[in-house]
Amino acid sequence: MSRVAKSPISIPSGVTVKRADQSLSVKGPKGEIAMNMHPMVDVTEKDNTLNISPKAENKSAWAMAGTIRALVNNMVTGVSQGFEKKLQLVGVGYRAQAGGKSLNLNLGFSHPIDYPVPEGIKIATPSATEIVVSGSDKQRVGQVAAEIRAYRPPEPYKGKGVRYSDEHVVRKEAKKK
Repeated sequence: MSRVAKSPISIPSGVTVKRADQSLSVKGPKGEIAMNMHPMVDVTEKDNTLNISPKAENKSAWAMAGTIRALVNNMVTGVSQGFEKKLQLVGVGYRAQAGGKSLNLNLGFSHPIDYPVPEGIKIATPSATEIVVSGSDKQRVGQVAAEIRAYRPPEPYKGKGVRYSDEHVVRKEAKKK
């Protein structure tokens, strides 16, 4: 039995949850997210809380109920508070500048990189070496941050590259003569 699936999801004020057949849509101040529900899982709403339960009493149904509960909780959190990932650029001459619908990156290559910002994602650059990716969909925010990091992942000798602000880069010692 899934401990995650058993805990109810409280719905904050300003967030509405609509259920139709096998789909669930959550709408709040930060946007709207919809998702198709799994046929083995049942969602019930009562007193501003959502309860997720499996339709069968087997192991895979409980596992799916826990997964769906985590996804629905991320949807509710996303439309009410939103998610954000912070990236840092470490290296001489590494710069980032957000403008309009693209992010301009100078990462030591012979050419600048223009990253097109997807719909529903906001990218801000508080300083030339900081990038803040924010949005209501946790999966898309993480995917965009990972795509930006993939242009120049941090290397282990000098630590240069694009890294998450909370990431620890394991450094290696240079080769000795």
